[in-house]
Amino acid sequence: MLTEIRVRDLAVIADVTLLLQPGLNVLTGETGAGKSLLVDALGLLLGERASSDVVRPGAQRAVVEAVFDLSGPAASSALSSLSAAAAEAGVELDDSRLIVRREVTAEGRSRVWVNGSPTTVGVLAGLSRIVVDLHGQHDAQSLLRPAGQRDMLDAFGDAEAEREAVRAAHRRESSLAERERALEVELAEARKQADYLRHVAEEIRGSAPRLGEDEELAIEARRLANVEELNRLVAQIATLVDGEEASAVDRVGQAHRAIEQLERIDPSVAAWRELLEQAAASLDEVARAVRDYEGAVEQDPERLEAVERRRDTLFRLKQKYGPTIEDVLHRGEQAAQALELVDTGDEALTRIVAERREAEQALAEAAGRLTLKRRRAALRLARGVDEHLPRLGMPGGKFTVSVTPADGIGPAGGDDVTFLVKLNVGLDARPLSDVASGGELSRLMLALKVVLARQDAVPTLVFDEVDQGVGGEVASQVGEALARVAEARQVLVITHLPQIAARARHHVVITKQPRGGVATADARPVEGEERVGEVARMLGDPDAPTARKHASELLRKAGLRLA
Repeated sequence: MLTEIRVRDLAVIADVTLLLQPGLNVLTGETGAGKSLLVDALGLLLGERASSDVVRPGAQRAVVEAVFDLSGPAASSALSSLSAAAAEAGVELDDSRLIVRREVTAEGRSRVWVNGSPTTVGVLAGLSRIVVDLHGQHDAQSLLRPAGQRDMLDAFGDAEAEREAVRAAHRRESSLAERERALEVELAEARKQADYLRHVAEEIRGSAPRLGEDEELAIEARRLANVEELNRLVAQIATLVDGEEASAVDRVGQAHRAIEQLERIDPSVAAWRELLEQAAASLDEVARAVRDYEGAVEQDPERLEAVERRRDTLFRLKQKYGPTIEDVLHRGEQAAQALELVDTGDEALTRIVAERREAEQALAEAAGRLTLKRRRAALRLARGVDEHLPRLGMPGGKFTVSVTPADGIGPAGGDDVTFLVKLNVGLDARPLSDVASGGELSRLMLALKVVLARQDAVPTLVFDEVDQGVGGEVASQVGEALARVAEARQVLVITHLPQIAARARHHVVITKQPRGGVATADARPVEGEERVGEVARMLGDPDAPTARKHASELLRKAGLRLA
């Protein structure tokens, strides 16, 4: 619920902090005192357009802040929706609290924060509309949007299982349709390039390149092209390591004998002998390797020519399909797969088409079940709302829920849902969004809220002008309806009617007085005799004994009812 709203430098409001309670809250005051400005402030938090005109004269910026507490069981559904929306928007929630702030500068620029982090007006609006619904002359967000009307009808009709079945069927049908389109494109492309692909596959398969083969051939070609130089160097190494005169092996042997003599005098040099023995073993190994290599390196012009031809073949392949052998092999695999698709694609496409048609049928059946449930719920919802319209000052009113086929079946089904209303006998039914009167629209919303109270997840409802054009017994009925909705939701009402004000659990009076040469609005809660005086003022005279007696009686009756 909305626990606190603070408004600074907005029109005639200098600095007002409004603390609200669960249940029914009312704002009253003289005409022009600034009551509706608090609704305008909430509108800013719901993403409404703001201009520099809203800034109080002489101020740099107007600021609106609100705190929502969603810790109660009645707000659990809203908290779940809010958490999902916040995660999608990249906003962190503070446990079950939502703190929103919007600034509008004197130049008309707007800045927004959610739980202390800067964000956009769009994100602010998306989050705020989950927790507060504003109904007034120009504001009836959720129930005026076609998607909102459809969602409300589904909630009223307990159709979530059917909706989930439609969503799942639509996902499967869409996935198969996408696979079908992709395969058709792929198959058409493969057929168009079949001759070329066959040439590619045969050329690469016929050449049979191996990974690393080009590097191996490059090394072998260098060796075959430099046989004479290799043999010269090998002979030189052999002479130096194990030649007849002054070779490394001979010199190591001389050093070994000297160390043996030295060791007889000083045994501590024994480790030198071990190192020299290791060196002698290494030299023997080098000598054997050199002799083996010397025998293996021979002139072979034919082999050199064959290596160069193979290198030319691999070079051409890499130029056409490379730049590496790995790329060439991959290209060959692709060509082979594409050719296989040409041969088997029709069969695969036939299978997918059959699956997609089955999925279409399943989607149509799921959507049909959802449509049936919606139509049944539409009749019940219309009857429920119609029962309340005469008591809310619309004796000739008639509410209808239209469920008509949509243009195709989407994830929400195959229906367009429209709330229609006929305000008076002899008039045509019109979409709820076309109703012009702010008061009638608010009372229609109120009738819907009474019927939908159990399914509606929005924890805070705000009504402005709900009492426009009504009085007497109708006013009492409006008050009773508001109190009934407030049993399950927090309700904030701006009213001129004492019959409504007396029903509230929390009563706030808005006054306006000059301050610093500028008209300034203030808000204060009233209780006891002060509240009696305010209700008496709304009846005509705060000091008249009859008005005060009547006010006390209204409050007493409301208190007994609420008890």
